[in-house]
Amino acid sequence: MSNLKLGVDAVSAHNLMPKDGQGSSSSYVELYFDGQKFRTTIKEKDLNPVWNESFYFNISDPSNLHNMCLHAYIYNNVKATNSRAFLGKVSLTGSSFVPYSDAVVLHYPLEKRGIFSRVRGELGLKVYITDDPSIKSSIPIPNVESIPDHDGSLNQTHAPANAIPNMMTNNKREVRHTFHHLPNPNLSQPQQHSSAAMIHNGTKYGVDEMKAEPPPPAKIVRMYSGSSFQPIDYALKETSPYLGGGRVVGGRVIRKDKTASTYDLVEQMHFLFVRVVKARELPAMDVTGSIDPYVEVKVGNYKGVTKHFEKKQDPEWNEVFAFSRERMQASVLEVVVKDKDLVKDDFVGIVRFDLNEVPIRVPPDSPLAPEWYRLEDKKGDKVKGELMLAVWIGTQADEAFNDAWHSDAAMPIDSSPAASTLRSKVYHAPRLWYVRVNVIEAQDLIPTDKSRFPEVYVKVQIGHQVMKTRTVQARNFSPLWNEDLLFVAAEPFEDHLILSVEDRVGPGKDEIIGRIIIPLNTVERRADDRMIRTRWFNLEKPVAVDVDQIKKDKFSSKLHLRLCLDGGYHVLDESTHYSSDLRPTAKQLWKPSIGVLELGILNAEGLNPMKTRDGKGTSDTYCVAKYGHKWVRTRTIVNSLSPKYNEQYTWEVFDPATVLTVGVFDNSQLAEKGSNGNKDLKIGKVRIRISTLETGRIYTHSYPLLVLHPTGVKKMGELHLAIRFSCTSLVNMLYIYSRPLLPKMHYVRPFSVMQLDMLRHQAVNIVAARLGRAEPPLRKEVVEYMSDVDSHLWSMRRSKANFFRLIYRPRYPPHMNTKISQAEAVHPDELDEEFDTFPTSRNPDLVRMRYDRLRSVAGRIQTVVGDLATQGERFQSLLSWRDPRATAIFITFCLVATIVLYVTPFQVFAALAGVYAMRHPRFRHRLPSAPINFFRRLPARTDSML
Repeated sequence: MSNLKLGVDAVSAHNLMPKDGQGSSSSYVELYFDGQKFRTTIKEKDLNPVWNESFYFNISDPSNLHNMCLHAYIYNNVKATNSRAFLGKVSLTGSSFVPYSDAVVLHYPLEKRGIFSRVRGELGLKVYITDDPSIKSSIPIPNVESIPDHDGSLNQTHAPANAIPNMMTNNKREVRHTFHHLPNPNLSQPQQHSSAAMIHNGTKYGVDEMKAEPPPPAKIVRMYSGSSFQPIDYALKETSPYLGGGRVVGGRVIRKDKTASTYDLVEQMHFLFVRVVKARELPAMDVTGSIDPYVEVKVGNYKGVTKHFEKKQDPEWNEVFAFSRERMQASVLEVVVKDKDLVKDDFVGIVRFDLNEVPIRVPPDSPLAPEWYRLEDKKGDKVKGELMLAVWIGTQADEAFNDAWHSDAAMPIDSSPAASTLRSKVYHAPRLWYVRVNVIEAQDLIPTDKSRFPEVYVKVQIGHQVMKTRTVQARNFSPLWNEDLLFVAAEPFEDHLILSVEDRVGPGKDEIIGRIIIPLNTVERRADDRMIRTRWFNLEKPVAVDVDQIKKDKFSSKLHLRLCLDGGYHVLDESTHYSSDLRPTAKQLWKPSIGVLELGILNAEGLNPMKTRDGKGTSDTYCVAKYGHKWVRTRTIVNSLSPKYNEQYTWEVFDPATVLTVGVFDNSQLAEKGSNGNKDLKIGKVRIRISTLETGRIYTHSYPLLVLHPTGVKKMGELHLAIRFSCTSLVNMLYIYSRPLLPKMHYVRPFSVMQLDMLRHQAVNIVAARLGRAEPPLRKEVVEYMSDVDSHLWSMRRSKANFFRLIYRPRYPPHMNTKISQAEAVHPDELDEEFDTFPTSRNPDLVRMRYDRLRSVAGRIQTVVGDLATQGERFQSLLSWRDPRATAIFITFCLVATIVLYVTPFQVFAALAGVYAMRHPRFRHRLPSAPINFFRRLPARTDSML
């Protein structure tokens, strides 16, 4: 006989429906599996009961386990009438059962039993499979009172030893319902033999196991049961951590005291801060009467070291060191002054602090004033020299936190050589402009070879961006182009606009006729579509010439240009599906903010090791969050696969149809061997759309970090975040829903798809270059990954995903149509490709050309299919309350429209609609209408795609 058993831990329930008429319920759980039925104890008057009871079911046929179901019903016990009321149920299929080592407590939303059932709340269960022979099946509870069901039927409980209950009540409707949920084939036998059939109620694991209820865990995980779009391991998990001194329950922080905290979205962490300011009157340590001092701050196995000065007896450091209090394994802080030497550093003096006597500082208290401390030798005697220090215990809310050296970001017994790359920082991306260069014409060109008509073009360059006009044969030496060239530039402007007129003398050989260098600061700016006046610029010779010859020249060649910095556009430096900012470049066009977004980066769990150190897999991770122009980077936690960051950041929100992106990376700048060319490795990222967040609610979730590898999708760990969106102006936010998604210029003078792709690529390169110059630098691979720089490239996987997002019925033409079939103007190469064998029999160069062409065409198809799927998902989100504000607006509009249509005759409505549709072009606007703007702001599933 198999020892395989199904273990079920009934842990707790949350937010149950009150059913006793007094705002509460006396609840218990009944478990059904494989013809067996067990029941927990009754928790009186508790809408959040905690049972912590374990039950073990025999598995009659382990080979059929995946077809079995576990059903858990919650009832309210009504003592007055000896009846019970249904509170909800949870059904789990056998395919979701895991071994005990992989099992965790999951909170499942309660499901209805019928369409008229009223349920709410969640049930916490831990379900697992075990083959431990020492575990016996649960023993039935003897002599339990009879409990009628809510419909009056009586459930009598008698308990013969080791009986397996498989009989139901004589109520036929209840029998059919219960039989539907029990897959045991024994239950299909006729039940009319006994009008008073026996039912054996639930058992407990033993009286000796019923101990005092432990307090609820600090973190509660809730997941959805039933069918899902992805495996449960990839699902989003809601948590209830302790934040800001209180626990998050239902999106609110329940505080034990009323003390407010600035950092209320992170778990409070305490640090020992040591500020080393300066020293004075240090003794001479060599024959020359000088000293090369530095300070070593040591707590247990962790130490931080300041920089050293050469031959200076009164050095100033002003450096801060932070030691995590939970990692400290010592009671004494040692601050040692040493003299740098070639062989062995000399001891100068020491200052010791008892950690039990260190004061605690809580902002907004003023910073602790540093004091002078006399140096001592190792025996405790006073020596020459003093050291100015400030020592206190604070939290991550301390203003010294960001610039401090951190013990959890350093190796034990040694400080990291790349300390600057470990600190947390806030970055501001540069303000980007579109530079529009309209090359109109040139005049009086003087080519080197005057025996031929020059074939000229204009090359325009800003930094690494280079574009050319078409080549024109200048028969009158005054060629005409009238072409618009677009570039991206960042403030402050460092690169000049360089234009050169070049003559194509022969294949691969060009000669420069003249050149212009224009500082971008001198270019006119505009925020609308007004016409910019043109200017003539003198072309300068590209090489040095004789000064006397220049004086003899009465005129020079000229170039006619129209230049402007277009500030009415939003420079797209990220995918439009995941944009975090939609404001135009010109600040005078900015609208007031509508709210504040707060992000708490709590911790990461179960990270995959990204490198090997001391023979063990490990990671040195940090997080990057991007929203608008503001980028943030947490400190690097060294040598940890479960790092705790607990850092909080805020952003102003100007548009709800934007997305916050948070990424996790492995720091490869710590001089490790095999560090992949010093490129920081991506671990995963998370996207959160602002419009899906309720105002004022705290969202605490554990997000799976999913990355696509050549071998398939891989879970790299989980990232725990806390998010809150606070609205500062409800009127402005609702008004935004009627406005165009992008600034006005995108609709008045739109760019082509090719131009947008090219400009976005240039914008990402510029942002990456600027952020890479910060200290610590935000590396290019990080910026590109956060900006989804490759989202427009062809991918069969993305195309399939976009196709299946459509879910519509295909329709075919009623007859063969050459126009629809695109058979009228087909290219011969396309026909040759169509009739090619499979696999191909053509030469590799031709196949490579066709493959590149396929990627180009398929990329556009992929984008179109994705756009179609996005429209359908936006309509679905309108009905599913994914954006609660948008759905509320839509329902209000429908209500008003219903009233108006009810009181307005149809003829009047039709006449007004016709007049509006046929209105004069003078009364038409190039901007999209309010309904279209509203629809485009609805969320889609683009945020959930890898």
